[in-house]
Amino acid sequence: MSKQHRVLEKAGITSRQLILILITAMALVPGYLMLTGSLKTQKDFLNSPWSLPLHPNFDGYKAAWNDQFPTWFRNSLFVTLLAVLLTITMAATAAWGFAHWKWKGRDFVLGVLISLMVVPPVVLLIPLFTLGAKLGWISTFRMLILVYIGLMLPFSIYLLTNFFKAIPVSLTEAAEIDGATDFRTFRSIVLPLSGPPLITLTVVNLLWVWNELLLALVFLQSDDKKTLMVGITGFQSRYSLSIPTIMAGMTIATIPLLVTYLFGQRYFITGLTAGSVKGE
Repeated sequence: MSKQHRVLEKAGITSRQLILILITAMALVPGYLMLTGSLKTQKDFLNSPWSLPLHPNFDGYKAAWNDQFPTWFRNSLFVTLLAVLLTITMAATAAWGFAHWKWKGRDFVLGVLISLMVVPPVVLLIPLFTLGAKLGWISTFRMLILVYIGLMLPFSIYLLTNFFKAIPVSLTEAAEIDGATDFRTFRSIVLPLSGPPLITLTVVNLLWVWNELLLALVFLQSDDKKTLMVGITGFQSRYSLSIPTIMAGMTIATIPLLVTYLFGQRYFITGLTAGSVKGE
């Protein structure tokens, strides 16, 4: 290896490291501002937004939590858990049908389902709102949960179908020889092998539903039905843009996401196909 080649290789490694450091900094800076801003007064933040809070002030947390914050938190928790649970259940059963059963038009239906992934939610906003108004479901959780399920299902089915197809056929054939029904095979063999993709999909959907604002803002118009992200947006007018209060509310709202990610990150690293050949 020539000296010039080694220099170019080191330069390439250094440039990649610098790019990764820059991307990491871009991701961490908003979190730093949010956390430090929540521990300052309005005056301190405006005077020095980048400095550390040498004298932490928790008035922002008190103002955020003493409002309707607990109600919004419970609403977000209910909507998120129910929507994601129903989505994972429906997606897993549907994906098993696409991967395991051969029926006419299967690939066409799957292709149409996958194509729905490219439809932006904002395009569906007006027709869905019109439908919800006719049904009297505006400001109800059922409408928002159904919309979330409809938006999450295409990607969830696509992801799980690909994984189920990768499971060795010998495992399912052995179960059939032993007299297991399709449902028993799915429950006792397929699902235990599908831990990584199921948990990965659960984490991804949880993060999206918890952070979603546009649909929740449109469909949940009553104060007692608002989710956390919708409620936090109201801090801007209610507190005349009290930055510490907004930052405190966002910090509290981020904690469940951080815990969820820390729990599920090893499944991202492990990979979606981990464990698919166990028992062979």
